[in-house]
Amino acid sequence: MVIKMDYRKKVGIMGGTFNPIHLGHMLVAENAYETFDLDEILFVPSGIPYMKEDVLDAKTRITMTGIAIEDNSHFALSTIEVDRDGNSYSYETIRDLKTANPNIEYYFIVGADSLFKMDKWKCPEKIFSEVVILVARRLGNDGPELDEKVAELKEKYNADIRMLPINCVDISSTSIRDKVRKHQSIRYMVHYRVIEYINKNHIYWSEDEK
Repeated sequence: MVIKMDYRKKVGIMGGTFNPIHLGHMLVAENAYETFDLDEILFVPSGIPYMKEDVLDAKTRITMTGIAIEDNSHFALSTIEVDRDGNSYSYETIRDLKTANPNIEYYFIVGADSLFKMDKWKCPEKIFSEVVILVARRLGNDGPELDEKVAELKEKYNADIRMLPINCVDISSTSIRDKVRKHQSIRYMVHYRVIEYINKNHIYWSEDEK
């Protein structure tokens, strides 16, 4: 007798403004892929992020993200948030992905700093009830406060929260933009193809330098 296994594809959701996408994002995604035996990581650039200002246009951010991940066969790009009108809300993205792909098990990847804010996001209960949360810890935010927050969210929302290995690469998109404006090197912070794209198109340069 042949026993059929009910295998569900496991996909990680890696959202963000990606302004620009950097190697820290990609390292977290790769850690999630390997640690939790995922089948794919879906990079989802935000459309209109309601909690951030002064964000580069969506088309440029999508292009940079696509360039950065194109040589990794288990990384994929989704424009689901950019294609949606209005502000970008994570609960809507998760809802729409699950509606379109009901047989996929989704894992939502966030940084520890974001986890502390998630209960202030729009409809957090809909996020915690629909996906597994994977938290990327970094040195300095992996102490008892993080453990307490995880316990709080598990108690309040019955959330499934799991921890990723510590990512020791401390890179921020803000520092990258600042370095570009100052004509400083961003080598080893950003994929070399993205650096070429930034330089070719004078992205993040001041208006009088373009």
